[in-house]
Amino acid sequence: MTIDQVLEKASQYLNAEDVAFLRKAYVFAEQSHEGQYRKSGEPYILHPIQVAGIIVGLELDPNTVAAAFLHDVVEDTDVTVEELEQEFNDQVAMLVDGVTKLKKFKYKSKEEQQAENHRKMLIAMAKDIRVILIKLADRLHNMRTLKFMPPEKQRVTSNETLEIFAPLAHRLGISTIKWELEDTALRYLDPQQYYRIVNLMKKKRAEREKYLSEVMETINENLLEVQVEAELSGRPKHIYSIYRKMIMQNKQFNEIYDLLAVRIMVNNIKDCYAVLGVIHTCWKPMPGRFKDYIAMPKANMYQSLHTTVVGPFGDPLEVQIRTEEMHRIAEYGVAAHWAYKEGKQVSQNKNTFEDKLSWFRDVIESQTETNDAQEFMESLKMDLFSDMVFVFSPKGDVIELPAGSVPLDFAYRIHSEIGNRCIGAKVNGKMVTLDYRLNTGDIVEVLTSKHSYGPSQDWLKLTKSSHAKNKIRQWFKKERREENVEKGKELVEKEIRSLDFEPKDVLTSENIAEVANKFSFTGEEDMFAAAGYGGISVKQIVNRMTEKLRKQQDQEQEEKSLQAALSDVQTYRPKKKVNSGVTVKGVDNLLIRLSRCCTPVPGDEIIGYITKGRGVSIHRSDCANVQNEEAQGRLLEVEWEGDIQQTKSYNVDIEISAFDRNGLLNEVLHAITESRTVINAVSGRSDHKQKVAMIHLTISIHNIDHLHKVVDKIKQLKDIYSVRRVMH
Repeated sequence: MTIDQVLEKASQYLNAEDVAFLRKAYVFAEQSHEGQYRKSGEPYILHPIQVAGIIVGLELDPNTVAAAFLHDVVEDTDVTVEELEQEFNDQVAMLVDGVTKLKKFKYKSKEEQQAENHRKMLIAMAKDIRVILIKLADRLHNMRTLKFMPPEKQRVTSNETLEIFAPLAHRLGISTIKWELEDTALRYLDPQQYYRIVNLMKKKRAEREKYLSEVMETINENLLEVQVEAELSGRPKHIYSIYRKMIMQNKQFNEIYDLLAVRIMVNNIKDCYAVLGVIHTCWKPMPGRFKDYIAMPKANMYQSLHTTVVGPFGDPLEVQIRTEEMHRIAEYGVAAHWAYKEGKQVSQNKNTFEDKLSWFRDVIESQTETNDAQEFMESLKMDLFSDMVFVFSPKGDVIELPAGSVPLDFAYRIHSEIGNRCIGAKVNGKMVTLDYRLNTGDIVEVLTSKHSYGPSQDWLKLTKSSHAKNKIRQWFKKERREENVEKGKELVEKEIRSLDFEPKDVLTSENIAEVANKFSFTGEEDMFAAAGYGGISVKQIVNRMTEKLRKQQDQEQEEKSLQAALSDVQTYRPKKKVNSGVTVKGVDNLLIRLSRCCTPVPGDEIIGYITKGRGVSIHRSDCANVQNEEAQGRLLEVEWEGDIQQTKSYNVDIEISAFDRNGLLNEVLHAITESRTVINAVSGRSDHKQKVAMIHLTISIHNIDHLHKVVDKIKQLKDIYSVRRVMH
């Protein structure tokens, strides 16, 4: 979009004064970003224009659109928040400041729970939900121009988008942004699957359009009979949605029901249910496929009737039925409540709004009694999750705590021992007292000491979380020290005997001190006391204490077993000697065979494994069968004989994945025979639905270089996805 197109679109719902205000914001941004360019080489101002265009598409208020034009000036230029407040107003300055702070927020963890915490953190840090809407628009345009970034940056940004921003758009109910974020991210994370789905959809498009045209004609005829006015359209299916169903539900492309879908828009809720009756009269509904989101809206305010019927020709057909207002909320979610018409707010009344925005209900301080736009905006200046604070550990993990929490609450949330040994804390790099109240966004570092005397009674008054208070109370319960020490010693001795060791051999002063130190106890009495009151598992202590003795026993046993096995190998002679092309360093006359699990060939790094009664098997060094602990004591150094590499052949299994087409197998076989390679076995399977062919070949090669030449030859063929060496 150009600046003229953005302002033209804005003029459709804003008055002339508001449009002039937006033009002023654009000019200010253009002058501020003068001389700056994006990775694509385009002037930087094009980015704010596109972000503002997305915000205008949501029909948000003038302050939000102005902030979209200006969202990067504080971070990337010399402009200050104070200057924006003087030049425009405090609303615009507040929104730009909020977006700037969010840009400094780093997303480090990829775990689902952490991603959810980050989404909460984003909302909690934004005092006004419009900051999040600008941030989503900013991310959407950055995803549209991601092709100009290096591949690694594309993957990181796309992962971040799928974990943080797309679910955030979904939670806010803004499906128009959510779908585009997901589809674009998938294009960079799994391009092969993305373009395969696109191609499959293109092939079926004409057939689907004809089918939907006939279906909609039938529906229209039946609706005329019951005198219901309705607007019908085909519902587009998004690529990421198809991808998730194929991956998560292990479905084929043609097994996804809602590829064929009709959306019906009517005037009121009564007509929604009337249309549902008509649809179920025309076609038989599929059991378990009806959802009433009008009576029970989704948490993000979405409302609609969904049903899947067995349509003409027996194909499943999904039908969505909704009013125009429901459709507006389905597309724009929370943003639908900020639709401006000449400065007036088009919104639901207070109660309806709060009902639909149920996941905000406990945290929005809603006080609006009017449809006045300014009052409505003020009511939505919220500190979401105001009853919680979100703080960082030094490693970047997000920890959720009750509002009013102090560093001790943080310490006990990390681990009770860290809490018990806490002697101080740093917040954002500065020393603070233990009664310092934590704020959202603080980076907290706990200072501990092994010589700490433990909690004091005052800590119960300082801490806010019940978790911390419970841990402190538990510590005081354990103060019956002498009794616990005695009990702990008895339990430890009993456990030692159960492992067939004598306590006097294990409980040496040196061993006790070492294990106590390992578990961060200040002395042996502390350790035995902890064992007595259950602060540490007796089994943990004894396992650590007997570790050396058990290793010594295992080593002695392994040496005996190894000597016996090696003796078996050296005394065993095969009836017929087979030259494997491998020698064992320092040992002659051993039975040697190449393993079938990883089929090593000259050029591979190899290792020998002493088997029981079957000689030495030769494996590739990266073979999983020789990576476990049990195998380590039976490994021997081996090497390829220098003169064997061109005279002997070795069987190797390879697997080829390719696009399924006529003549593919012939081309593969011809390429291999051209490279003067013997083919010992061929098998394959074809998935016609997925259009993927899998070819398995066993070929005879001389060495690893020979194998690489064959693989390169195959990869040069058209429509080959991958060629890999198979390990059994």
